[in-house]
Formats: sequence, structure tokens, C-alpha cells
Amino acid sequence: MNIAVFSAKPYDREFLSRANAALSSSSSSSSSSSSSPSSSEPYKLTFHDFALSTETASLARGADAVCVFVNDILSSDVLHALHDAGVRAVLLRCAGYNHVDLEAAEQLGLFVANVPAYSPEAVAEFAVALVQTLNRKTHRAYNRVREGNFSLDGLMGRTLSGKTVGVVGTGRIGVALARILRGFGCRLLAYDPFPADAFRELGGEYVGLDRLLAESDFVSLHCPLSESTRHIINSETLGKIKKGAMLINTSRGALVDTPSVIDALKSQHLGGLALDVYEAEGGLFYQDHSLEIIQDDDFSRLMTFPNVLVCGHQAFFTEEAVTEIAECTMRNLQDFVNRVPCQNSLVKRDDKLAPVRI
Repeated sequence: MNIAVFSAKPYDREFLSRANAALSSSSSSSSSSSSSPSSSEPYKLTFHDFALSTETASLARGADAVCVFVNDILSSDVLHALHDAGVRAVLLRCAGYNHVDLEAAEQLGLFVANVPAYSPEAVAEFAVALVQTLNRKTHRAYNRVREGNFSLDGLMGRTLSGKTVGVVGTGRIGVALARILRGFGCRLLAYDPFPADAFRELGGEYVGLDRLLAESDFVSLHCPLSESTRHIINSETLGKIKKGAMLINTSRGALVDTPSVIDALKSQHLGGLALDVYEAEGGLFYQDHSLEIIQDDDFSRLMTFPNVLVCGHQAFFTEEAVTEIAECTMRNLQDFVNRVPCQNSLVKRDDKLAPVRI
């Protein structure tokens, strides 16, 4: 079986190849004492460093499955092109799937599965790193010292202990963040239509979004992207946020309306902004644009603020998380091959068929 891996970076090659080899080794061991047909031979992984799109979908011809990441395009047109090319499975090596037309995939009978959870502590710890960096201005201090400037003017921050942190979304990552911040001595507020007992057990309190924004010194976003959460941070909600509060987003870029945030920063109502995701990141992140002129005016404007910190969607990027992503992706593939129900499937399919021959 051939798998075309799009948006592949060196670490994708390393960890997916390692997971593929481990899966094959495990299958060989278990099949040695079984008379059932074996599917233990390694899958063939073909890596492409460019993204999947309408222009590149034809390069999946000859592949039985594609493996994609957050900025690959899986619109109806792309899915139809993949299906026409013989592709029958879409493996997402990420949790988010808002970039996939699931209705079209289901109509085409495609298998689609994601990696719903991987090392929530990785993202939570990175969110705390952004809070600390933005708040204590360590990034600016680092650059000053390298230039021989040891002045402390402009570097004053605030002690986290005793401050109120608002967590928007208390899934596994939100709860992991709350657990860390409780250790700092923070007061914890949360907004989520589906409260988690684990958050309450940490001493956290669920409140409405308006109250959370009004009382929080730091607001951290950890909710999925849906029609109800798209631009949950906008001109109206920013008007309700506590003056001087800092906003951190390590979840989905489209949770934040960028022009509204720019206005809030210009008026100095918003005290700071730390982003690991950006609404229009598709053409920017995971690529080297250091020799180019960035054409995104909103992004360029954000980078002019001294109280804005932007990273390139790396909160997930730890050895533990990338290992789990690769291994879960290969487990999803194995479920597709063996025609067994996949707990990470995003579409309804009839899997009561014979195993796929590889």
C-alpha cells in the first residue's frame, strides 16, 4: 500500500518512518503464530514537502492514502481529485479537521481519521511559556543583552501569583494549562459550554465569557474552531476584556479576528498578544520566508508592536507529541487496511468488508 505524505518536513519523515517500521515489526511478530493473512510488510511512504491543494492533488495518483497536516487543503474539489486518482483514505496527522470537507468525503466513501489528542501538556506548557515570555519580556531582554544593553527600562512585568487567568475551553489542553497555573498561585476562571469536573477539582470556576474577559489578567484560548467559536475574540468581546489584559492563542487562528486585535493594541486597551496560530497562516507558517517580502498587511502590522509575540505553530512540537502523532496516524491506517472500526474516524463508513490487500 502506498501513502503520499504532503507538507512533509524532515521530522515527519523521521517519525512517520519510525512508526511505520515499528508497526510492521509488531505485525510480523503477531502474525508469526497466526494462520490469518498477514499485512505486516512495511507501507510505502512517499514524502512531498509541498502542501496538498488542487494544483498538487494529481501527484497522489498511485497512492492508496494521503497523509496531511493542518494547512493542506481538502476541499470538495481536492477530495474528488484524490478519489479519481485512486485514493481511498485521508490520514490527518493533527487534531483539527475544519480544513476537510467531511460531507464530500463521506459521499465519496473516503476513510478520514485524525489524531484527536496528543500530549496536551506539550501545548499547555508552551502556552505558559508564551505567557511568561510576553509578561516578563524575556525575548526583548535576550536581544538587548546580546547588544550589550543591560538596562531594565521597559522590561517590567507582573507577578503571576494571585493573578486571574481565564481559560476559554477546558478540554485536555485547557485542564493541563489550569493544572500548571494553579502551581503558580493563579485564580482560575473558565468558559466552556461543556464543563469539566477536572477543572473544578483544581479549584477553577466556570463563568460566562463576558465575566471571564472582564476579570482576567491573562486570557488563554483552548477551544476548537467551529461556527460558534470563529472570531470569538472580536471587536465586541475585546471591548469587554479587562484593560491591560494579555491574550494568548495556541489553539486555532480563526478564533481571533486580527483587525479587531490590531485596533485593541493600538488603543492600548489590550496589554499584549501572544500567538502560536494565525488565521491566515496557511501561506506563511512552516516555510522559510526570510528572503521574501510578506504580503499579508495584517500580519506585518502585528509584528510592529513591541507587546506582540508570534510563533510559527509549534506548541505541539515535542518529541513525545510528534511520536504519538506518527504512531496514531499509522494505527488509523492499520484500521483502514484491516477494515475494523476506527475510533478516530470522522466519517460514517461501512467497514464490514474484507481487509484491504497491500
